Amino acid sequence: MTAQSIRPSGDFRTTYKADTSLFDTPIARNATVVFVALVACSPLVLDGYFVSLMIQIGYLAIAALGLNILVGFSGQISLGHGAFFGFGAFASAWINNTTGIPVFFAIPLAGLMTTAVGMIFGMPAARIKGLYLAIATLAAQFILEDFFIRAHWFTGGSSGSLANSMSIFGFVFDTDNRYFYIVLFYLVVLMMAASNLMRSRDGRALIAIRDQYLSAEIMGIHLTKYRVLAFGISSFYAGIAGALFGHYLGFVSAESFTILLSIQFLAMIIIGGLGSVMGSLLGTIFVVCLPEVIQWVVDGLVGFTGAGLGLKQALPFIKEMSIGAIIILFLIYEPNGLAYRWRMTKLYWKLFPFSY
Repeated sequence: MTAQSIRPSGDFRTTYKADTSLFDTPIARNATVVFVALVACSPLVLDGYFVSLMIQIGYLAIAALGLNILVGFSGQISLGHGAFFGFGAFASAWINNTTGIPVFFAIPLAGLMTTAVGMIFGMPAARIKGLYLAIATLAAQFILEDFFIRAHWFTGGSSGSLANSMSIFGFVFDTDNRYFYIVLFYLVVLMMAASNLMRSRDGRALIAIRDQYLSAEIMGIHLTKYRVLAFGISSFYAGIAGALFGHYLGFVSAESFTILLSIQFLAMIIIGGLGSVMGSLLGTIFVVCLPEVIQWVVDGLVGFTGAGLGLKQALPFIKEMSIGAIIILFLIYEPNGLAYRWRMTKLYWKLFPFSY
């Protein structure tokens, strides 16, 4: 056997470019491409219920990813993410209805407007952190909720606002099967953008601030700049997601963007895994599908046992309590989230039958 025929086993990286590659291995890259292709084909074989569920997962995952950039990657807490999600929905509808700008352009413009609002509310992060920052962002939640009710010129007040369907060159995305591809496009692009952000200088600065802000400041990282920037990026993702939500439903109402929505976003990133792009998607899938699974189980029990009216009436409360119970269980038994468990599962099969 010649020296040229000997190939090293394992994952060896000899350059900085290889160490910061978007995918760990060519297999991971190819698997991701195949997975996205299969998801893109799913509306051709799935019924409307599952397509609608996937659309919901898509725009909520974008918002959850934005919150994860703030909480998981930069170490700052936010309890007002649901309000920024709502601001994006109202902003896109307002831009389209008042200026006539097509929805195709109104969605990213709404993201930029939400970025500006998020950076304004993120300015206290320059001086406060921890519990005090959580209270400040909670105040932002209630301020924006009150703004949605009172600003008739922007939101329509308590009556809400109409959001038109997206149209590209006369092709209207007014059905679930069509709109699915819009959401999928934004989800893929923004997930790739977040992954690339974490490989950049700014992304590494955010992680340094999260891990040890004093050392980061000594190294020359401007804490105020990056803390406010994290709020801006997080709000941009929330604004895009909210705009997609609004144009999907065709109507935006202030009642949809309460503190409960902000808590759901926190649940998504805790369950999925803080500081993980893939974890944001996994956590969203879990939180969105959990009530549907509970509904299916309760319907099965009612049909099988004949019991039922009390269980049916308690179903909304069971769904709400299940989210809180799952958060507690994950914090106790799997604090690193589903993304960590997925990595451990891959390592197990990589070395099978040997233990890791």
